[in-house]
Amino acid sequence: MSSIAGSIMETFSRSTEAAGDQQQRNFVMLNRIKSIDSDALFSDGDQIFIQHRGEQYLLRRTRNGKLILTK
Repeated sequence: MSSIAGSIMETFSRSTEAAGDQQQRNFVMLNRIKSIDSDALFSDGDQIFIQHRGEQYLLRRTRNGKLILTK
């Protein structure tokens, strides 16, 4: 194998290992994301208020089951 071909193979090998590492990190991050069922949020009605950084937002569920967030 020529030195150029060897260099290309080594670079490819490193990039695929890095991609595998990135996929592993992404999987770990997905495990840290909280999941909340919307039925739990809307157990008392179709509207909830969310406090975020000192601002109040309204999250409401429409008759069609869509979510609308307004400030």
